[in-house]
Amino acid sequence: MNIDLVYLWVDGSDPIWAAKRNACIGKPVKNSGVNCEGRYTNNDELKYSLRSIEMYAPWIHKIFIVTDNQTPDWLDTTNPKVKIIDHKDIMPPECLPCFNSSVIEHFIYKIPELSEHFIYANDDMYINQYVTPEIFFADDGLPIIRLNRRPFRKFTLWYKERILGKQLSNYNQIIKNAAELVEKKYGIYFSGKAHHNIDAYVKSDFENIEEIFYNEIKATYSNHVRCYNDIQRSLLSYAALAEGHAHLKYVTQKTSFRLHIHNEKHYKKLKKFNPILFCMNDSEYATNENRQRARAFLESYFPKKSKFEK
Repeated sequence: MNIDLVYLWVDGSDPIWAAKRNACIGKPVKNSGVNCEGRYTNNDELKYSLRSIEMYAPWIHKIFIVTDNQTPDWLDTTNPKVKIIDHKDIMPPECLPCFNSSVIEHFIYKIPELSEHFIYANDDMYINQYVTPEIFFADDGLPIIRLNRRPFRKFTLWYKERILGKQLSNYNQIIKNAAELVEKKYGIYFSGKAHHNIDAYVKSDFENIEEIFYNEIKATYSNHVRCYNDIQRSLLSYAALAEGHAHLKYVTQKTSFRLHIHNEKHYKKLKKFNPILFCMNDSEYATNENRQRARAFLESYFPKKSKFEK
């Protein structure tokens, strides 16, 4: 079967794009989990992610890069294997402009010519060793859903909110929103947390979920920046598991590792665990110095230019 790859990508240094963002949601706010510089900074992560794909998953059929009227200046757009997809090509007008990946992700299945089976990645996600399609899809063609094991997550979130009186982070809240919707519909609460790395999907699950949870998803269309009523894409994974359309695997740091670029110790952990997949996560805690170190690391880690580059 053909397996495609979908990325989201943005270049926050583009003055035209930045002016559009500033007019819609305001300038980035330091230490903001929903609208900080780290959400939009382009550190050429995509270039190195594509290098990892060419090295370790050359069997990928086509690559689609979803952007807001932007194209990486280093990308060879004549390569027939890669295609730029603009937001307006897959999203309704009421969503635009959109600076909220949680909303954009609900529309990636509408990409023209996208294969039924595909994997999805942010531009800061990488493959670290040779993989076969069976890493993402089982022999029966169903996606393998990877989650972090969190057996007491439902109680932990309840305790934090109701007993300690603390507000959940936006990321934890939107995953909770997804889990609660699935629990209400199917009577199953999935406590496992998204592993924040490359995930496997089938288009038909997106179509199914859009129909089942249409009103709930539509209510987020106008969320141009991350909001607390967003529904994280875990909704797709949880619902697929509830319907028996996927296989669940819990990750370890040897299979999926999330490196926070502001934490120097994480670089040593990456070397120690040598995971199959890893992510180099920018955030409100990262500085430009952290980003320079991350870029230098990626250049040394994936030094060979790929066929996707000019």
